[in-house]
Amino acid sequence: MTQKQISHPEGLPTCAAGHRARHIHDERRPSAGGGHLIECACRATSKSVNADTALAEWRRINRPARSPRTRSPSDAPDNVLQFKLGLAPASQRARS
Repeated sequence: MTQKQISHPEGLPTCAAGHRARHIHDERRPSAGGGHLIECACRATSKSVNADTALAEWRRINRPARSPRTRSPSDAPDNVLQFKLGLAPASQRARS
């Protein structure tokens, strides 16, 4: 058999859908389609010569989604001037 499953003592991170991952080493030459890959029920990495590269790709494609940053008032730059602009003259704005 040309493929072996490699077990990691610390375990592999699950995918974004929660499936357990497994590390497969295809022992053929890289030119013949061999290499390391990590897969689960719904996705897999591309085969790579190095096991660390496959694990880095697995972590990259399964990292949690980032939430958008909220701006706080202290994030406003202190070197911006705000002019009171309007279409009506100041005397008319004071009346309304």
